[in-house]
Amino acid sequence: MFLIALKLLGAIALLIYGMKVMSEALQKMAGPQLRHLLGAMTSNRFSGVATGALVTVAVQSSAATTVMTVSFVNAAILTLAQAISVIMGANIGTTLSAWIMSAGFSFDIIYLVWPGYLIGIILIQTGRYRYLGDFLFGLSFLLCALSILRATGIEMDLANRPSVVGFFSSFDSGSYWTILLFLLIGTILTCIAQSSAALMAITMVLCSTGAISIFQGIALVMGENIGTTLTANLAAMSANTQARRAAMAHLLFNVFGVIWVLIVFFPFVRMVCRIVGIDPTAESVDTTRLTFALATFHTAFNIINTAILIGFIPQMEKLVCMIIRPKKGEDEDEFRLQFIRAGIMKTPEISVLQAQKEIVVFGDRTQHLFGLVKELYGTTDSQAFAKLFERIQKGEDGSDKMENEIGRYLSDVGTAHLSDDTKHKLSGMLRQIGELESIGDSCLRLARTLKRKLEGKITFSQEQDNGVQEMFSYVDEALTRMNTLLSGRKEYYDIEESKEMEERINQCRNALKKQNIANLDNQVYGYNSGTVFSDLIGECEQTGDYIINVVEARLGQTA
Repeated sequence: MFLIALKLLGAIALLIYGMKVMSEALQKMAGPQLRHLLGAMTSNRFSGVATGALVTVAVQSSAATTVMTVSFVNAAILTLAQAISVIMGANIGTTLSAWIMSAGFSFDIIYLVWPGYLIGIILIQTGRYRYLGDFLFGLSFLLCALSILRATGIEMDLANRPSVVGFFSSFDSGSYWTILLFLLIGTILTCIAQSSAALMAITMVLCSTGAISIFQGIALVMGENIGTTLTANLAAMSANTQARRAAMAHLLFNVFGVIWVLIVFFPFVRMVCRIVGIDPTAESVDTTRLTFALATFHTAFNIINTAILIGFIPQMEKLVCMIIRPKKGEDEDEFRLQFIRAGIMKTPEISVLQAQKEIVVFGDRTQHLFGLVKELYGTTDSQAFAKLFERIQKGEDGSDKMENEIGRYLSDVGTAHLSDDTKHKLSGMLRQIGELESIGDSCLRLARTLKRKLEGKITFSQEQDNGVQEMFSYVDEALTRMNTLLSGRKEYYDIEESKEMEERINQCRNALKKQNIANLDNQVYGYNSGTVFSDLIGECEQTGDYIINVVEARLGQTA
């Protein structure tokens, strides 16, 4: 029995791994398309449900779709109402996995596995179709696991083991207390395993071997539907308020479904059994059909639940907004990361999209920081100057923190299996945040130079003032262009306009420095004034260099 138990656990592990490989391979093949699909096809609640179902069928993981949806809400790509409809569709799409498993338990599919491995390894070795090869490998792992589970279930022969039969028969299948107990067991085990597919496989083994009744098996499936919501709620724990609400909506959707099914539990289960042609009260039941009864229940549960609740999405939205309140001080923390606080998603391609959204915020804050420098230049009151200078220091400190947090996040994402295109994006994004942080450093250096000017009671001539204002204007214009590129689709832009701006900054710097040297020679103003002026102009030119580096990284061009 010990060896049989090991075989059972190993087969479940292989099943989970196979689904993971399939899901990752499909996301690599269609990552950008899935992102556009979710973003574009959720204009109303019905298209949202259809989109959620299609994406889940594609990636073979409702958890992946739900976490992806929470990510989009966190990144402000989807509204809460749109996310709720997508989550409803994801619950429908995940029922395909149950049908694949039930088919695997009804007949031996091991002979389909070997061609899958062979074709898969050939495609992987060719390189061009390696993601398709990865998908076939994952599918083969899944089918192999189902074959092993089927054989192990037969080998266990639980129906003829008195101890097992005695244990499960001690629970009255006709009692609501038994149903509630098995529902709780299914919820807890799914929360621990974080895989409803694994628990569905175990449930099918127990039902197909006659160890538990169909009533107990369906109670476990109901618990699995609640337990599977843990993944999205864990992913959203440190996300923004809307993302946490989307995850909570997933939980409420499944809890509501379980409640109404419990009210009509026994008639509903008998109806499902009649659909697949079995009598749940009969002493002798075709156990292979029980797996199809489980799959049928899973499908009917989610479709009917969606049909009931799709008309109440606005009410669900209000309810989750009442339950999940904004965290204290959440909107006051100026440098809180907005889009990647949910940790690494199970969908690395979406994680990259979130990080890019955060870089857009980084760019906006960098320009705001430079705006504070411009304001500081025109401030002569010492107290007002000190407050502004302190804000710039805090802003630069926040810039350092943003670079560290985004960089750490991108490094973690880089450990996942990524497509070549995503790896290239990752490299460019790491360079972008490094250069943005350098702009923050430049802003602080400019502020310190202005502080030196104030403390030294240095005044600028009208010519010097005009020169500084001109340079500030050019840098601010370059920052505006940079942020336009960061927030837009890069294929719509080229680098020429940014290069022209940088050239204007360089030319202005050269002209002003040349004039500064001439004015010092002619003793138009003192040496201290000329030095501070030269430092300001030189730092602005350096800022322009950092800006063009960000643009090059965004557009995928080398330094």
